[in-house]
Amino acid sequence: MVYSHGGDIYGSEHIRIDFSVNTNPLGTPREVIEAVASSREEILLYPDSQCRGLRKALAAFHGLPEDWILCGNGAADLIFGLAEALRPRRAVLFAPCFSEYEAALSLKGCEIIQIPLRPEENWLPDARCLERKLERVGGADLVFLGNPNNPTGMALSSEELEVFAGICRNHHALLAVDECFNGFLERPEGFTMAGKLGRYRNLFLLNAFTKTYGMAGLRLGYAMCADTGLLERLAAVRQPWSVSGIAQKAGIAALSRRDFLEQARELIARERKFLSDGLSRLGFRVWPSMANYLLFSVGQKGKELSGQEDLKKFLSGRGILIRSCASYRGLDDSFFRVAVKRREENKELLSQMEEWARKNFSSGSEV
Repeated sequence: MVYSHGGDIYGSEHIRIDFSVNTNPLGTPREVIEAVASSREEILLYPDSQCRGLRKALAAFHGLPEDWILCGNGAADLIFGLAEALRPRRAVLFAPCFSEYEAALSLKGCEIIQIPLRPEENWLPDARCLERKLERVGGADLVFLGNPNNPTGMALSSEELEVFAGICRNHHALLAVDECFNGFLERPEGFTMAGKLGRYRNLFLLNAFTKTYGMAGLRLGYAMCADTGLLERLAAVRQPWSVSGIAQKAGIAALSRRDFLEQARELIARERKFLSDGLSRLGFRVWPSMANYLLFSVGQKGKELSGQEDLKKFLSGRGILIRSCASYRGLDDSFFRVAVKRREENKELLSQMEEWARKNFSSGSEV
């Protein structure tokens, strides 16, 4: 079985620092750990299949009706569930993007239209390009958009996203916006579509506790949509009790810590600049990012050196794991993604990459 995501530390026992998975550099809130530790009774009980307590907490957090929210076993569970419930004939993706969009759609035999993102435009999607594509192909049933996008780290404002929502509505398409990294943006409220759901019934939002609250092992995500009929169809195709009672309690505990995300955002803004500047000085090409990770390339020299194998293996041999982006559509093995971590960890990464750069880049050269 091929695993093409970050965080695969299990096959490499010697890994000390994992930069391949882009979770909160502060880790998991203390309240979440305490909620899990005090959940022994949940092991014996069936979980609430409707996640009533968690949905109530999420509704208060986002200012939405409870019946506009559906919880799942991580965002990926809901992505695959949406493909099953909607059964789209044709869908549009912006490449590169999270691979599970395409994986879920392909399982249902959906025709997938890829719109390539352009590095010279900082990998940001173009609404006019989407409109032209929909007109050219005769429409689509579903459009997926990551905001911020993975692996590029760039995001569109709420106002810009409204243009996409309007275009999709005019073409009778559902716009699914993945906001799993929204909590890491310096001003997250300016980039979410949660407040626009009542205006666009063709809008479907995805979010998760995985990255923002450091809860990848608990598997907890949720969808938000004003079309409650669609949420009911989605619930009907998913397995019962898909969200454990422990995960539900942990989610409620996490939502009580708004200050935790504020602290993380401050750290990320500072360390992202430190890491980006450091990589650039070493000769790597680094793209702007608004999220808690950076996309960079070893450029043409990386292709000559078989960059992916060389750099990734070099770092792995020193106990550091980074994410090769060779599996992303539109990228190749000269591209990598690294998470933004704490200063000491970021310094360790730069130190090891400096050694690699000295061996592989000519003195004073740039990529």
